[in-house]
Amino acid sequence: MATLPCIPLTFTVRRCKPELVAPAKPTPCEQKLLSDIDDQASLRVQVRLVHFYRHQPSMEGKHPADVIRMALAQTLVLYYPFAGRLREGANGKLIVDCNGEGVLFIKADADVTLQQFGDALQPPFPCFNELLFDVPGSQGILNCPLLLIQVTRLTCGGFIFAIRLNHVMCDAPGLKLFVSTVAAMAQGEDSHLTLPVWERHLLDAANPPRVTFTHHEYDEVEAAAATTTTSLSSDNLVERSFFFGPAEVSLLRRLLPPHLRHCTKFELLTAFLWRCRSLAINLDPEEEVRMLCIVNARYKIESLLPQGYYGNAFVFPAAITTVRNLRQNPLGYAVELVKQAKASLTEEYMKSVAALMVIRGKRLLFPNVIGSFIISDLTKMGYEDVDFGWGKAVFAGTAKAAGVVSFFVQAKNKKGEVGTSVAICLPAPAMERFAEEMDNMLITAANGG
Repeated sequence: MATLPCIPLTFTVRRCKPELVAPAKPTPCEQKLLSDIDDQASLRVQVRLVHFYRHQPSMEGKHPADVIRMALAQTLVLYYPFAGRLREGANGKLIVDCNGEGVLFIKADADVTLQQFGDALQPPFPCFNELLFDVPGSQGILNCPLLLIQVTRLTCGGFIFAIRLNHVMCDAPGLKLFVSTVAAMAQGEDSHLTLPVWERHLLDAANPPRVTFTHHEYDEVEAAAATTTTSLSSDNLVERSFFFGPAEVSLLRRLLPPHLRHCTKFELLTAFLWRCRSLAINLDPEEEVRMLCIVNARYKIESLLPQGYYGNAFVFPAAITTVRNLRQNPLGYAVELVKQAKASLTEEYMKSVAALMVIRGKRLLFPNVIGSFIISDLTKMGYEDVDFGWGKAVFAGTAKAAGVVSFFVQAKNKKGEVGTSVAICLPAPAMERFAEEMDNMLITAANGG
C-alpha cells in the first residue's frame, strides 16, 4: 500500500470570464419533478470530478475548451434539464424549471505541464480551486446553474476537464452518460448514443407510501464522545490518498477464512478501511460505528430502470457494530457485515427509502459524525474512457474526499500498476493512527496472519 501525499505545486491559471452555455437548439420549456430518491437532503450537495488528458498531436491548434463548449451545447439539447434551474415546490418538493438558461463554463490556460503533477495522479490535487473556480453566487442548490465546467489547457498541450455537479440531478452512472455524450459530440460520433431517459417517477414512493424496512442509514446519531483531535469540526483535518494494487489486495485476502476469500475487492477494501478507521478515531470501545456503502439499483435490479436513466438510483444501507467488535474480531467479521449491507438492496428496499423521504420529510440526512464512514465505488464507472478527441484520460474521478465520504477510484501507481486509490479525510493525529493500523494489518498478512 502506497501513501500518496499531496504534491507541493504552484502554478498560475488564466481564466476567461465564466459564461453560460445554453442548448444549441430550442428545447422544451417545462417543469420536471425529481424522484423521491433524488429529492433528499443528503444529495443537496455539489460534487466535483476531474479528468486529466495528455497532449494529442492530431488535435494541434485546437483549444480543448472550444471543442468541448460546442459539444456541450449540442449535448444540452438532449439533456436539457441540466440547462434549467432547481425550484422548491409544495411541501419542499424539488422541481427542475427547464428554462434553457444554461450551464456555467470556463475556458482557461495554466502555466504547468501534466508531468509536473507527478507520475501517480490521485487526489487531493494541488491548487484544485484554480482548476475548478467556484464562481461566486453559483454554489447554491436552488436557482443556480446545475453544472459548472472548467477546461484548462496545459503548456504541454494536455488539458484538465473539471466539473461540479448538483447531486440531486444525477448519480455517478448518470453523469458518465452525460459526459460520454459530450465526448461523442466533440468527435462527431453521435449516431450510437444512449438517449437520456427522465422517468423519475419510477423511483417515487408508492401511494400511499409504506416504510417496510428499518433504515439505520438515516438514524439520528449524536456525535460520539471523541477527543478534540478526532472531531470532524477540527481545524486539523488532513486528506491523504492510499493506493491498493494487486499485491495489497492479495495480502488482505490471506486474512480471510476460505469461504470469504472470493469476496469482491470492494467488500474486502471497505471492510479493511472501516476497521482501521474505526480503531484510529479514539472512540469508546462500546461506541457504535457504522459503515454506509453506496449500492446502485442499476446493477442490482436490472429490470427496474430503463437504459439511459440518469437520475439518482442508489441507496446507502448501513452496517453497524461497535469499536470493540471490530477490534476483537478478524477482518472476516467486517467483510460479512459489508456483504449483508450490500445484499439488502431490493426493489422493495428502494421504495421503502422513497417512502421514508415522503413520510418523515425530505430533510433526513445520513449521519455526518466521526463514527460514520461512507464508501462509494467509482472504479467501474469508466470515467477514464471518456475521450473528447485527445485520447482516454490519464486519471478520471473525484477530486477529493468529502468529510466522512470516501471514493474508490481507478488509478495507477508510479510503477504503472492499475489499482484502487482511496482518499481519506481525518484529523491529523487520527490519520497517523489510521495509516499505522493499515500497515500493521498488512504486515500481519505478509507474516502469514
